[in-house]
Amino acid sequence: MAEDAKPRRLYQVWKGSNRFFCGGRLIFGPDVASVLLSILLIAGPAIAFCIRAHSKMEDHSYALPALIGGFILAVMDLIFLFVTSARDPGIVPRNSKPPKSDENFDATTPSMEWVNGRTPHMKLPRTKDVTVNGVPVKVKYCDPCLLFRPPRASHCSICNNCVQRFDHHCPWVGQCIGIRNYRFFFMFISTSTMLCIYVFAFSWIDLLQLKRAKNSIWKAMSNDYLSDFLIIYCFVAVWFVGGLTVFHSYLISTNQTTYENFRYRYDKKENPYNKGVMGNLREVFFSKIPPSMNNFRAFVEVEEEDAVGVVTPNFGEGIMSSNEKIDIEMGMKLTEDGGFTLPEILRNLEYDDSDDDLKNSEEDGGHFDSIFPVEQDMKEPTGTTIHGDQVTCSGQKAREPVYSSSALEDDNIATEKKDDMSGSNQTAAP
Repeated sequence: MAEDAKPRRLYQVWKGSNRFFCGGRLIFGPDVASVLLSILLIAGPAIAFCIRAHSKMEDHSYALPALIGGFILAVMDLIFLFVTSARDPGIVPRNSKPPKSDENFDATTPSMEWVNGRTPHMKLPRTKDVTVNGVPVKVKYCDPCLLFRPPRASHCSICNNCVQRFDHHCPWVGQCIGIRNYRFFFMFISTSTMLCIYVFAFSWIDLLQLKRAKNSIWKAMSNDYLSDFLIIYCFVAVWFVGGLTVFHSYLISTNQTTYENFRYRYDKKENPYNKGVMGNLREVFFSKIPPSMNNFRAFVEVEEEDAVGVVTPNFGEGIMSSNEKIDIEMGMKLTEDGGFTLPEILRNLEYDDSDDDLKNSEEDGGHFDSIFPVEQDMKEPTGTTIHGDQVTCSGQKAREPVYSSSALEDDNIATEKKDDMSGSNQTAAP
């Protein structure tokens, strides 16, 4: 297999759903196209406002400051949008193999489960406890990434990555919001809120100035459709971005994430990450952003099958899918020889009654006037046992073919006629 290995950059063989640009320097989510829509929604009204302000520079002294302020806010908003979307949000590197099992875990623990992916017969708990600021916190095992997630990390189903301090996946920026871009995300939504309020206020000032000349607000609105549009647009948008800004301000002051707020409800139990309002603000805005845990431009050696993502199942090595995992909570029992059997509830089922009901239904049903046998599709219940690397099936015995009664009667009549003809031929012979 050595000749199949070839060096490629990490972003070229990345197993997540991210989109990379500029040779892996820019990383976006799979819905990167939504960033273009967000740019249009921001830049379109901002450009219209700047054009409107420029046209009033000769008549009003406030037009130039309004133009400069609107331009600065719009540029800052677009910069924060780009920085939020185009950087690593804090992706946790995947493992190529599951972590080593801890022999201290009891195999009969309800949360125990076979991890029979790349390393067969490895016992790993689904969760384990870690201590954060003196408070025990459960961390979960991630099957796609083959690791125990760090505290506050979660697996994004859209990007297919585990993200540190996962907040949510924002469709407007087309990226996960995590530890490395949450600060810029908050600046993006807060700047958007200020831009909406700014454009809304100066659009009303334009209408009030026009009202003095027309002596009616309705006449002024009928003569300035651009200001009307900007007022309505900003009024609707400010409820969305303004609501997000207020909500995330609350989350920052209490040191929560959106995921934790909806899932764990720290208002009903102790939050181990809360450092007080000032400590929480310092952590979000003034702490050093941790470096990326992935060097997407680094060269890695992968085999050809791994590069194209082709996986060939090999039953001899015990590779199983995630749907075939054995969960003791669902009634599966581990055997001493390392295999597994059917759940107890299935082993205790009475199949004899089902067979009798099936026979009775066949006797009560109609007949088929055909000379071809009708084979039963039902089979005896089977038992599957895995011993080491071999899979054996027992009790798999097909039923005998059943013929219809009409076909049997026709067959008997034909046999009797044949016997009569042979008897008459023997009588006539000398």
